[in-house]
Amino acid sequence: MPDVIHLLPESIANQIAAGEVVQRPASVVKELIENAIDAGASNIRIIVREAGKSLIQVIDDGKGMSVTDARMCFERHATSKIKTSEDLFRIKTMGFRGEALASIAAVAQVQLKTKLRDEELGTSICIEGSKVIDSEPAATIDGTSLEVKNLFYNVPARRNFLKSNSVEMRHIIEEFQRAALSYPDISFSLFQNDMEVHSLPTGKLVKRIVNLFGKNYQSQLVTIQEDTPHFNMKGYIGKPEHAKKTRGEQYIFVNKRFIKSNYLNHAVMTGYENLLPKDYYPFFVLFIEIDPGNIDVNVHPTKTEIKFIDERTVYGIIMSAVRQSLGQHNIMPSLDYDMDINLDLNTKFGGDKSMKTSQDLDYERFRVDPSGKSNLSNWEDLYEKADNTDPASTKDRYTIESDFHDIHTDNDRSSLQKEDLFPHTFQVHGKYIISPVKSGVMIINQVYAHQRIIFENYLNNLNANSGTTQKLLFPISLELNAGDYTLIMDIAEEITRLGFDFNIFGKNSIVINGIPSGMSDINEKEVFEGLVEQFKLNKKKLEISTFENLAMSIARYTSLKEGKVLSEEECRSLIDRLFGCQNPNYSPYGESTYIILELEQLEGYFKNRY
Repeated sequence: MPDVIHLLPESIANQIAAGEVVQRPASVVKELIENAIDAGASNIRIIVREAGKSLIQVIDDGKGMSVTDARMCFERHATSKIKTSEDLFRIKTMGFRGEALASIAAVAQVQLKTKLRDEELGTSICIEGSKVIDSEPAATIDGTSLEVKNLFYNVPARRNFLKSNSVEMRHIIEEFQRAALSYPDISFSLFQNDMEVHSLPTGKLVKRIVNLFGKNYQSQLVTIQEDTPHFNMKGYIGKPEHAKKTRGEQYIFVNKRFIKSNYLNHAVMTGYENLLPKDYYPFFVLFIEIDPGNIDVNVHPTKTEIKFIDERTVYGIIMSAVRQSLGQHNIMPSLDYDMDINLDLNTKFGGDKSMKTSQDLDYERFRVDPSGKSNLSNWEDLYEKADNTDPASTKDRYTIESDFHDIHTDNDRSSLQKEDLFPHTFQVHGKYIISPVKSGVMIINQVYAHQRIIFENYLNNLNANSGTTQKLLFPISLELNAGDYTLIMDIAEEITRLGFDFNIFGKNSIVINGIPSGMSDINEKEVFEGLVEQFKLNKKKLEISTFENLAMSIARYTSLKEGKVLSEEECRSLIDRLFGCQNPNYSPYGESTYIILELEQLEGYFKNRY
């Protein structure tokens, strides 16, 4: 039998290794930035085209490389960081495996230009698919410039798996932000298709945070610092009231290396215990300095996962430090724990103002009788009228074509068609609308019902391109982080279809000139930012179209809130609109909008159980 085992050609072995290290353009950006940092650069410039698919160029003013080093850096496992196995546990630099450049050169067309500061001439090397095409002396500036063109040009299957330019650009921005946060003493700049995305001068960490995420972050930050015999920690955490539904703006660095650790993230979240509503996440940037001998960074090809010798101690110290920092700044719970992304603008901005949309049934301010008089004397009247109501008078008023949820634990359903509703409705606890029906009692959740109404209205507008705009008397400028700005530009046409009118206003900024018709007494900036946050959250959790995502997002953010008092007329109007929807049974997010309590169920609660 002939031998079947053989060594892979070096080019194929490099492509296989590249699959672990180079997953997308952002992976290349990460590796090249880390190399520039290790080279002692004080200025790093990143240029990308087509979100890195056609070009990624990283230019630094570091120490550069000699002719021999320039050639050796593309060999697998060629590194200046490791000489013995013990060195693996003394790692303080970003790169050390010697895989990055070899992996990149295996799946792209690469040109390296580098020069030592004391030399007159530098070196230029061109490599395609691990093969050296050209190597010669070149006149170039001090430091290193590395161009990566046509990523995955020789592995078309991998290239086909890349996402849209906007998605890939967001990943590049994430890697850029991590590096920029970790080294505020280095100036960074990022360009996409010759447009400046970021230009970050050197400065303190707080300045770097503000430059990356926006000026409004300056008032949201709380300092944190803890010095222990085990390790030192410092950084900033966000105030609870500024927490978001998305967890993207959370950064932990160990010895200036960004890491992903659900365990340590949980320690931070535990420190916020009872200060955050469910499924909300705070902003934080934490830097841990620890003896390299107490951690292992060589556990993952991308070097984003590490192991601690005593992880439980690290967990406890982080949790305690977060609690102490929040306590020192007298930060107390200030959010409704049951709220969703749709923040209660009445609470946030004060006053008795109601958020109004074109779907909110022409609600005016909802009044409660200031005298506080009891309606007990009217209850007999209510039931008498209900009993004497002629079913024919309300026949066909509501046609309910699909099954209803009931309250049985076995999830039995009962089907009702053309159910007759009595004309009387009332509200309970500013949350539920109760209406007698022929077979029993219908209980409607006003929040979920209103979300369904708004969702279908805006989805129809998006599909028909029939959204209308009301101009603002005073346009509002909105500064965004680079990731959100890229997202908005990607779905600008769809947002315009909703009825928003906005223009680009400088780098990562827009001006809102108009909002969807029907909205009034709202904070336009809060609504737009909330729409973007909910859109990002939906995109991570749901496989839906952009139109559905936008309609769901604006529905959740602008619907009625729990606690909003409605008059009987407004309750009936809400019911009318709900059962005018194509699918009145569920909110856009799948929650039941109402249930029916059958008469038999009600009677069962009063039967003698002995």
